[in-house]
Amino acid sequence: NRLIPTLYLGLSLKTFTTSCAYVLIVTAVYWVSEAVPLGAAALVPAFLYPLFGVMKSSEVAAEYFKNTTLLLMGVICVAASVEKWNLHKRIALRMVMMAGAKPGMLLLCFMCCTTVLSMWLSNTSTTAMVMPIVEAVLQELVNAEEECEVITTAGLGEKHGQPSLELIFINEDPTQAQILVLPPEPSDLGLSSKYRYQSRHDHMVCKCLSLSISYAATIGGLTTIIGTSTSLIFLEHFNNQYPKAEVVNFGTWFLFSFPISLIMLVLTWFWLHWLFLGCNFKETCSVSKKKKTKREEMSERRIQEEYKKLGNVSYPEMVTGFFFILMTLLWFTREPGFVPGWSSFFEKKGYRTDATVSVFLGFLLFLIPAKKPCFGKRRKDGEKSEEINTLEPIITWKDFQKTMPWEIVVLVGGGYALAAGCKISGLSTWIGRQMLSLSSLPSWAVTLLACILVSMVTEFVSNPATITIFLPILCSMSETLLINPLYTLIPVTMCISFAVMLPVGNPPNAIVFSYGHCQIKDMVKAGLGVNLIGLAVVMVAINTWGIRLFQLNTFPEWATVSNITSQT
Repeated sequence: NRLIPTLYLGLSLKTFTTSCAYVLIVTAVYWVSEAVPLGAAALVPAFLYPLFGVMKSSEVAAEYFKNTTLLLMGVICVAASVEKWNLHKRIALRMVMMAGAKPGMLLLCFMCCTTVLSMWLSNTSTTAMVMPIVEAVLQELVNAEEECEVITTAGLGEKHGQPSLELIFINEDPTQAQILVLPPEPSDLGLSSKYRYQSRHDHMVCKCLSLSISYAATIGGLTTIIGTSTSLIFLEHFNNQYPKAEVVNFGTWFLFSFPISLIMLVLTWFWLHWLFLGCNFKETCSVSKKKKTKREEMSERRIQEEYKKLGNVSYPEMVTGFFFILMTLLWFTREPGFVPGWSSFFEKKGYRTDATVSVFLGFLLFLIPAKKPCFGKRRKDGEKSEEINTLEPIITWKDFQKTMPWEIVVLVGGGYALAAGCKISGLSTWIGRQMLSLSSLPSWAVTLLACILVSMVTEFVSNPATITIFLPILCSMSETLLINPLYTLIPVTMCISFAVMLPVGNPPNAIVFSYGHCQIKDMVKAGLGVNLIGLAVVMVAINTWGIRLFQLNTFPEWATVSNITSQT
């Protein structure tokens, strides 16, 4: 079955347009069916385009390594350092200590913490980091001396009495991990599918907190341009398609998306609280020490003990935190828009990008030693020797390799190659002409229909594959209908991330589901609300402050130039 799409290589393809359409369909079939790994499917244009004479092999190869690849590599260096030295765990535990153990405040605190981490780390990594902390807190919350009610929760294969299955992530891809489903060990049967809850309320608290981590990771990923692979794919495709459009960078994206994330975070918190904990906000969100139960006090002590185990802030943690803040500041101040940025100090314009900053700081992490320089000071007698090697840098190449999502790099490159082929062959222009029937609809209706469509598709198809397929089509449609391309592309890019209704929608969902607190019906019910909240907030944003920020009420000159180039 895997060879079926390639059996038609002998098909008579008379024009470059039909050849490019064939390559696009074959690649899309492999991406949707996942008959082969996503990265392997992304290599299809690398050999079919040269065979069909659509593009030269050297031209296709150049599409697989772009500026965004360097940006991702630099960010991954900092992320690897954060994970290696447990800076993320320190931040998470500290925020939870500030919130206390009341379910409502605990829910809000974990969501805020996960959102902040997910702005800079991948959604999958953030969920995998925070969920063990959440699980430890939940175990303290549900432990009780009284007789407990045993509630059986459904696993992946629990239907008709079958034991639940175990989810094993066989690669460390931060956006689309490959999931291998294996039966549990015989000794684990009956344990992974049953949890002891003192009451139905405790069960609801476990469901609520677990699901909130996945949703908060998704919300946080929207905030920064490097938060998800979908936004990176959008950025590189947009810059390639419209090279004269210098309107989307880290700063402008953040200014647009941060209010969206903030509003979504609050509304999602209210939605989850109402759905699982009820409307008694006064009781679940109280910060008064007098109203704390014994179990809540035990939970707080457990969190404090975990925080104490981390010890004092280490030297590598301080360096990583400093680089983390410095990288963010340099991104913001490169070209802020309202005032000249630091890039204006150089004579040649356009040579420095966000990737320049991230790669430079990431490179320094390989140079700076992990042990604080003593400057000639001798260690006092009796002082414990540190386990860190004197010459070991803050991160090593193995640390980087462990975190770097090479499959996503190839996948993104395949998307760029497809888009380039569509433009050169004229396929994108042909597709755009077929969209003329939508010209009678207002711009907001066209964008809304596109967002609804991708929101449904992305529940069953991976996010990177979905956006790679739709970007060239939407660009052509926008140019044909004389709509500012950003008016369609930005909302669609965000809505593709809202695959939150099923465990297979994205890896964070699968990680949360594997802990056994939630059933699929819980994820569908809660995820549908989050999906609707996200769609509504994004549409409001693009039609209010988005119009002023990106000048969306006019058809820009940079899109006009691209349109003329495509047609010629």
